[in-house]
Amino acid sequence: MKKTILILVILLSCFSSCSIDEDNRSYADPDVEYLTNPGFEALINANYSQLREIYGNDPWLFCAGTDLYAAGRTSEPEGLSRYTQLNPASEGVDYLYNKCYAAIQKANMALYYSTITAPASTLNNRIGEVKYLRANAYFLLVQTYGGVSLVQNYSKTPQMYFERNTAAEIYDFIITDLLDSQNLVSTAAYNGRVNKRAVQELLAKVYLTRGYESFASSTDFANAATYADLAINNQALSITPANLWKPGNDMNAEVIFSVQYATGSVSASPQTLGNKQGSYFGPYQGGADVAGKAPFRTYNLCPTQFAISLYTQADLRWKSTFMDICYTKYYDFYLPVNPSNVFHYYAPQWITPAQKAAFLAANPTLLPANYHDYGTYGARVVSLDYATIPVRKFDDPTAPYGAKTSTRDIVLARLGETYLIAAEAYLKKGDLATGLTRLNAVRARAGVPNATAAEFNIDYILDESARETLGEYHRWFDLKRTGKLVERASLYNYLIQPSNFNGNNGQLKILRPIPQSALDLNLNKNFPQNPAY
Repeated sequence: MKKTILILVILLSCFSSCSIDEDNRSYADPDVEYLTNPGFEALINANYSQLREIYGNDPWLFCAGTDLYAAGRTSEPEGLSRYTQLNPASEGVDYLYNKCYAAIQKANMALYYSTITAPASTLNNRIGEVKYLRANAYFLLVQTYGGVSLVQNYSKTPQMYFERNTAAEIYDFIITDLLDSQNLVSTAAYNGRVNKRAVQELLAKVYLTRGYESFASSTDFANAATYADLAINNQALSITPANLWKPGNDMNAEVIFSVQYATGSVSASPQTLGNKQGSYFGPYQGGADVAGKAPFRTYNLCPTQFAISLYTQADLRWKSTFMDICYTKYYDFYLPVNPSNVFHYYAPQWITPAQKAAFLAANPTLLPANYHDYGTYGARVVSLDYATIPVRKFDDPTAPYGAKTSTRDIVLARLGETYLIAAEAYLKKGDLATGLTRLNAVRARAGVPNATAAEFNIDYILDESARETLGEYHRWFDLKRTGKLVERASLYNYLIQPSNFNGNNGQLKILRPIPQSALDLNLNKNFPQNPAY
């Protein structure tokens, strides 16, 4: 039987990109408009705009309930952040389900019109780009919910009945789309559109993830290693951590794929058309007019003490990840000269009593209460503004004050992470020497000593990934993939106990539940829920 799904929200808000702009063609007849080159290009750009819908809002499903981030003073969706109240109607559970299926519907529409639109020299490239975007949406779905409904064809009318495919079938479809895509997309350097390297990076991650499943192919880890190396393409990690996340450097040479933003594209409503990444992972720091311009922080997803403890004095990523010195005017940190006075300081674990005394003496305007000793500014400390350490790597000094105002790109794939994918793939493949080499390339760029063969295991890779990608939208998927979610979340997140994961039928709440709203609207009342719910 043909498997289809009800897509309730087909016409989502689609915003222009810094390199890919979408025309407003809301009232055009698609059977006329999309048969022209400009109309079809607008439809392709609408597909890219769906990335903003998937990644630009609250990042709960990517980051909450892990070992690296926990609630600060502001409450988080309890089901996603603690698992105790996780059920099919929990806040946020339906987010990726709805957003990804909207993206899939848009992709299916583009692929349908690609067969009848006017010829163009870029047509095959665009088909490949859309297949990548569709595969990415399905990959998010299968990791989050397990088997879902496979919708391969565009339907001009809403369909009310759908069945559930197995996770194995979804992975097969994802890989088929990506293998097609890599033969169609451009081989040029990344410019905001999907290219061959981006496809190879995602193939590596898909093969790596499937390799842990009961239905894995015996070649999955080997394929993951191969595609990770193809995506690396012999490129060294040559950008310093400080420059890697420097504002204005979002399109640096190590970015493989990202969600694109630009100031002009959100000028109509900067409070709603930007993204929220910069507003998480740190404490509230006062309003827009408090002590000069300050960034908006939700006081959610604050770094845990475990996350903070992973860095050593030699690690250059400490300074590029955390704002350990806050000036009276927060963004003075980014000025080349004459910053204002030190307002708060978060002492790293290697600061000695003598160094503390010297720092206070050198900064006489710093209140002693605003000198935060190591061990006092993890997520568990929620009493005061500035109480937890801010993550600064997503700071946008050009953003107006508000929750969704950043126009920095959201980096989805970059070279440092790809080296870690390769390290994990080689470890699981059994080639420990090559895996260790890939991991140590990441450590060398960070200025820290090589890991040894005796240290090289999945926990070490997860620790290194934490240092390298803190705040990026990977952690829940990394822990879920490696089977470490329960162990690490309950060990390092102060709000989670192992029993929080206990679900129905003796099952653990690892997969998120199929949203109740989707089940209620489905005419197929035999659609199965995940067994833990």
